[in-house]
Amino acid sequence: MLSGLGDTIVALATAPGVSAIGVIRLSGADAIHIADKIFRGKNLLKQASHTIHFGHIVSGDEVIDEVVASLYLGKKSYTGENTVEISGHGSPYILGRIIEAAVAAGARLARPGEYTQRAF
Repeated sequence: MLSGLGDTIVALATAPGVSAIGVIRLSGADAIHIADKIFRGKNLLKQASHTIHFGHIVSGDEVIDEVVASLYLGKKSYTGENTVEISGHGSPYILGRIIEAAVAAGARLARPGEYTQRAF
């Protein structure tokens, strides 16, 4: 196995810069568990694949953003792993805070091209 391939990774999935919406992708065995740690809304661990859920991303008691979380379980995702895509407001600051929260909850930053490497 390639180094780090079993880790759950996180990165911005849309182009960097100011936009209306930005998408952050988590992928790996613990993606849904990690997302559920920072997501306030439905319990993501109890939701079906290919479903979308409204809620908030939090860091401790602080609400970072109002988001939509899209779930893709196991083999039914781009990478073939559990994947969560968090669609939030496109401010680089807010998107950075969401990524920081995911890292604090157990993900690591993805390397360039790592999602495609996992899909291959």
